[in-house]
Amino acid sequence: MFRTKLVAVTAAAAFALTLTACGSSDDTSGAGAPATTAAPMTSAAMPSATGTMDTAFGAGCAAVPTDPANPGSFDAMAKVPVASAASGNPVLSTLVTAVKKANLVDTLNGAPAVTVFAPTNDAFAKIPKADLDKVLADNATLTKILTYHVVSGKLTPAQLAGTHKTLQGGEVTVTGSGTSFTVNGASMVVCGNVQTANAVVYIVDTVLMPKS
Repeated sequence: MFRTKLVAVTAAAAFALTLTACGSSDDTSGAGAPATTAAPMTSAAMPSATGTMDTAFGAGCAAVPTDPANPGSFDAMAKVPVASAASGNPVLSTLVTAVKKANLVDTLNGAPAVTVFAPTNDAFAKIPKADLDKVLADNATLTKILTYHVVSGKLTPAQLAGTHKTLQGGEVTVTGSGTSFTVNGASMVVCGNVQTANAVVYIVDTVLMPKS
């Protein structure tokens, strides 16, 4: 049901998503309470699609490969659409698997401009295995959860705080400023402002769950 709704939204308003996975169905592989103290921040400059310099921030950025030739590096991710970009990032392999199972790769890669809250492998690991396996086997539920992580438009860090409508139809609320942000009061941005060809990615440490 959600997949049908997703396709309709994409065709009608180019509201397409982006969560992070692979360029095609064949080129991918395969998320907490907020901390009371801010983690030390690191940053890395990377070129955006427009040629300007954008900066990724957050302690989690240290896990991103630094070799520009690596498909998971900031340089490489900036040149391809979000699903393809995610497929090269080692901390997002579970998310990539989920996106493939939900058949959302082409939708994400075809989105004109979106913001994606991408859960890390550790974020998915917080979910009991039996529950995670059940979700991965239920396309409707999986699609609902994944599209809840996608917001229309490329949100810069200065625009991130506030309430935003998701592709799933619900809303996410982001609090914070500078290089410290929390989504829905529980999921912290560990590596933010990551550029891809069609999206801005904020990697988070907890899977976001839409209201049922």
